[in-house]
Amino acid sequence: MKSVARQRLRVVVLGGGYAGTMAALRLAPYAQVTLVDPADRFTERVRLHELAAGRPEVGHSRAAMLRGTGIEHLAARATGLDPGARAVHTDCGRTLLYDRLVYALGSHTDLRGTDLRGTGDGDAPGRAPWEGAFTAESAAALHKRLRDGPGALAVVGGGLTGIEMAAEIAEAHPGWQVRMLTGGEIGGGLSVRGRDHVRTVLDRLHVRVEEGRRVADGDDAGADAVLWTGAMAAAGSLARDAGLETDPATGRILVDAALRSVSHPDIYAAGDAAAARTPRAGALRMACATALPTGSHVAGAILAESRGAEPRPLSYAFLVQCVSLGRHDGLIQSVRGDDTPRERVLTGRPAARVKEQVVRNAVRVLRLAARRPGVVPFIPGIGR
Repeated sequence: MKSVARQRLRVVVLGGGYAGTMAALRLAPYAQVTLVDPADRFTERVRLHELAAGRPEVGHSRAAMLRGTGIEHLAARATGLDPGARAVHTDCGRTLLYDRLVYALGSHTDLRGTDLRGTGDGDAPGRAPWEGAFTAESAAALHKRLRDGPGALAVVGGGLTGIEMAAEIAEAHPGWQVRMLTGGEIGGGLSVRGRDHVRTVLDRLHVRVEEGRRVADGDDAGADAVLWTGAMAAAGSLARDAGLETDPATGRILVDAALRSVSHPDIYAAGDAAAARTPRAGALRMACATALPTGSHVAGAILAESRGAEPRPLSYAFLVQCVSLGRHDGLIQSVRGDDTPRERVLTGRPAARVKEQVVRNAVRVLRLAARRPGVVPFIPGIGR
């Protein structure tokens, strides 16, 4: 770090989601920050089930969010990473040099092993050859399909994303016959009380749940439209192609306790792109709940390095899982630090109100980081 201590640190942040935006905002007062993301709006990914059901907008102006911070937003995609030259190549023709890189390109629905992927390249899900196939990333297109007329919708996957999608769509579009197809048990990570409540609400909304039902393609689902909500895969091909060590199963960048790449320590990873773990939580799951803290942590680690200090290891433990069950019901599942469920739950309208506040607070924290970045390390659950 001594070679760059005399000048303003150049930091390139790849990805403008929860993790990347948080990292950029915290670094802005102390570094020359370039945020690379093709979108001019920050998308609340935790609201994509609402967008699929009919919410008109789940995004915020990126220009407004970054105004006054000094961050340069480059509306482009990173096409190449050269760790030896500390350079990022973009599809707009610019090459960005960095002293530190924050890799926060997030994740996407994993369609490997299905016949839904199509011919997309890299990390893009691609265009599905079965025209009735959708993922959370194509929530807007799914809503258009739902408006075109009633039919049968198969939600494939029994995790929290599938549960939220099925409940939200069934409530907003009662003319559609919604089924959930899962190879395992619905809500497998929930407590018995939590799963019972989910089943009760889905039954009330006339969602048919079929467990032990594996699906390989759209035709196998027996529906007019298929929403695939299976596992997530990190957007890691850029890192992998550049020689960074990644987890072959998930595509996440292998990092040390401070979230530095184990193979290239001048590169940090945050959010879904990082294979992060802590002693209390174990491996961190992909979620907004882990994106904001890891984004904040890499910023703090880079700042510590710039001052000649050794970055602290990430400290994190899970507290709850928040699940929307339509606009008027929900589930707040208490969990242990390692994300295993406790029996204590909050349900119904109170849970729906808590979930809404949790979602709003994620954006509030980012807006606070834009105005007063020095306060962020003291926000409970965000940390240093």
